Formats: sequence, structure tokens, C-alpha cells
Amino acid sequence: MQGHPRAQVPVTLGTFTQLYSCTPRGARLARRLVANRMDVWGFAYDSGVSEAVTLVVAELAANAVRHGRVRGRDIRVRLVLREDVVRVEVADGRADRLPVLREPSDGEGGRGLLIVVALAERWGVEPREDGTYKTVWAEISLPERLRSMAGKGLPPGS
Repeated sequence: MQGHPRAQVPVTLGTFTQLYSCTPRGARLARRLVANRMDVWGFAYDSGVSEAVTLVVAELAANAVRHGRVRGRDIRVRLVLREDVVRVEVADGRADRLPVLREPSDGEGGRGLLIVVALAERWGVEPREDGTYKTVWAEISLPERLRSMAGKGLPPGS
């Protein structure tokens, strides 16, 4: 029997999920803990991958705080380490406000998504079916030389 080639299912090597208050302090804490998690996973603080992931988290968390705040709802940051990418997900409580990519104005702000687009292989938005949250995600590619090392030596449950 001749079969069709199957798409390869990405292998998850590690996950990290944490809730933060939807405040500037929560966004700063998310950035710091993500940098720490990347180090635990074997990507040094000053490595390009760690810096890219940390910057994407900082931008998406700041956007969630600024544009996605709903009283009484936290933001959730989730990292998924796969063989070839690190997927960043930031969920906030404003499913009715989707991110818009636009040219920055002369004032402050407007550059966050441009930074995400520059650093990520791809990005998008997934509203939850019940309309209470949305998740903005981005995938940062691992350089070829790091792909064989991704996930090596992770502690159980990372």
C-alpha cells in the first residue's frame, strides 16, 4: 500500500509557563524569568537566541500590559523549546484588541511589533474560542549549529 508522506510532528524539548500580573512590573518579571529559563535550557544570557527570545517576550508582554489589560486578569507567558525554534506565547485578556503592525510614529511606542517581526521567523494571533483571551505568538529559529544541542541536559520537567 502506497502512503502519503506524513508531516513531521515537531518534538517539544521543554516548556515554561508562568502567570504574571498585567502590570509593567509583571512584564519586567516575565522578561527576567524568561532570560533565566533560556539559560537553564543551555542558551547563555548573552547568546543571540536568548537575547532574541527575551526581547520578543519583553515586547509582547509590554503590549499585553498596555493594550490587553482587563481588571482581574493576568497575562500568561509560555515558552516551548523545539528542535528548531523557540515558540513564545503571551496571552492577555483583551481578545477584542488584536495587534496591528504599522509604521512607528514620531512619538513613543509603535515599534514593538516591528522588533518582533525582525527577530521572529513567523508570528500571529490566536483568539480563544470563548472570546476571553487572545494569544500573540512568535517563533524564533535556532541557528543550525544549535539545533543538535537544543534540549540536551535539560532537567526533568523543564
